[in-house]
Amino acid sequence: MSLGVIDLSTPMSLGVINYSGGMARWQPDAIGRLTEAALTLFGERGFDETTVADIAERAGLTKRTFFRYFADKREVLFRGSESLEQLFVDGVLGAPASSSPLDAAAAGLQSIAPMFEERREFAARRQQIIAANPELQERELIKMASLSRAVAQALRRRGIDEPAATLTAEAGITVFRVAFERWVAEGNRQPLLELMRESLSELRAVAAG
Repeated sequence: MSLGVIDLSTPMSLGVINYSGGMARWQPDAIGRLTEAALTLFGERGFDETTVADIAERAGLTKRTFFRYFADKREVLFRGSESLEQLFVDGVLGAPASSSPLDAAAAGLQSIAPMFEERREFAARRQQIIAANPELQERELIKMASLSRAVAQALRRRGIDEPAATLTAEAGITVFRVAFERWVAEGNRQPLLELMRESLSELRAVAAG
């Protein structure tokens, strides 16, 4: 599973001044162009065989412009993880005070669903790239572990003791991962939120049974 991560901190249309050859050129939506170029090249050549220079050239930009927005080529796939984490945490903390731990986690899941729906194609392409590269899979696991820790901390802030907070956070992340894999599967037409609700219902049934 790969988590399709969306960068909420940057407007969809972004102008960048690119100083090349002594002249200033206006480059609209540089992040979008670099991201599309990277995804295309990763798909064509593979992640390891694609360089930052390749990405910048395909996007019609410079390496300097690339590094203005991405620390390295991996961050094309992982940029925005902090925004995802904050959305999830805000959803957990914003759940009604009477909510059970699992209901609070469900509120966090609900809060992140809309941003994925807007970028389903990106998420599906990203997952294929990560699934083909062990290094990226490891990076994805690290990001997911960080998300789980943040959710557990939010639950503790709601007064949930350990180990219930950590167990609930892990359960919530598992629900997300199962639903996400179904959502990006070829032929799927169900919204992510609907799939998350189905997975959560299955989890409740298993726990109750």
